Amino acid sequence: MPRRRRPLLPRAEEGLDRLKHEVAEDLGLDDDVRRRGWEEMTTREVGTIGGHMVRRMVRGAEEDLAREAPPRPVPERRRVPRP
Repeated sequence: MPRRRRPLLPRAEEGLDRLKHEVAEDLGLDDDVRRRGWEEMTTREVGTIGGHMVRRMVRGAEEDLAREAPPRPVPERRRVPRP
């Protein structure tokens, strides 16, 4: 029996499911999902979808962080003279 991972926030499950289907469509795998179902997809196909989901979630989180935080000044590097 396959193990099913649950989201940390149960209210996010619907959004994650939408994202999964959106990524599958973008990758051209949506027809395969409809025809064969998620259970019959290869590990490679499902892993590709999952990897793209993670990339999108990380990109979204980075964009959120960039909007929230003001840019910090970059400290100057001091050069240490070599002996």
